[in-house]
Amino acid sequence: MKRKLTIAMALINEPDILFLDEPTSGLDVQSAAILRETLRELNENGTAIFLTTHNIEEANIMCDRVAIIVSGKIVAIDSPERLKRIIQVTQSVVVAFDSNPISLYDALVRIPRVSHVSREGDKCRLYTDDPSAVLSSVFEYARTNNLKLLTMNTLGPCLEDVFLRLVESGKQSFEANKR
Repeated sequence: MKRKLTIAMALINEPDILFLDEPTSGLDVQSAAILRETLRELNENGTAIFLTTHNIEEANIMCDRVAIIVSGKIVAIDSPERLKRIIQVTQSVVVAFDSNPISLYDALVRIPRVSHVSREGDKCRLYTDDPSAVLSSVFEYARTNNLKLLTMNTLGPCLEDVFLRLVESGKQSFEANKR
């Protein structure tokens, strides 16, 4: 309730410029959705909104320009889609099966053209530079092991992937400068 009150106080005067720090943090899902819609409307009506957030997906949804800050320095600033082009070669296939045999992770890692596999809840995300090749291998794996595919999506890079790549690049630069 305190968060809702402070946001209401910030919005009551219909400011020309609005600075918000983690505005949806601590809000329930419905309140966060209402706030995002309200901010969208304010922006469409001319209010400039500066948003700081650790929720990268929220920045992707709400912002038309994003600055990525690593160790206190802006390392990239652009639209979310242009930032994603930094690592366009990173794509992924997200799959979920009706059951997850113990050998699932090991089998998915061995699929040709898969560079990395991560678990995301009941799904697996397979990183690749060639989603088409991976899709056919996943279908074959499911057929061979009598598994039913519940979900299969191909995804391009997300802002989180960009952020992680830029952080890693920053670490490598820092290590090189230490030598």
